[in-house]
Amino acid sequence: MSVEILTREDLQLFRRQLLEDLQQLLSKQRPQVPAPTPGQVLKSAEVRRLLKISPATLQTLRINGTLPYTRIGGSLYYRYEDIEKLLETKGKEARP
Repeated sequence: MSVEILTREDLQLFRRQLLEDLQQLLSKQRPQVPAPTPGQVLKSAEVRRLLKISPATLQTLRINGTLPYTRIGGSLYYRYEDIEKLLETKGKEARP
């Protein structure tokens, strides 16, 4: 019976390879979310994810009239063009 000695470097190499393999597997499983297109209508969760804002911030944008929306049943919908306009106007206001 032969004995194989593992060194610290061997373990570190194994760890790196294992992490790379896991990252590849996870990236294959994640669905790729397509970028919104002009004319597209987004739900609240999609808008929050796109703008990286909280539900309360999105509600404030609705209440202030900053971001127009449409309510159908219990769902709120936003036009992608309105979101683009919001980003353009807020970007211009922030510039000196």
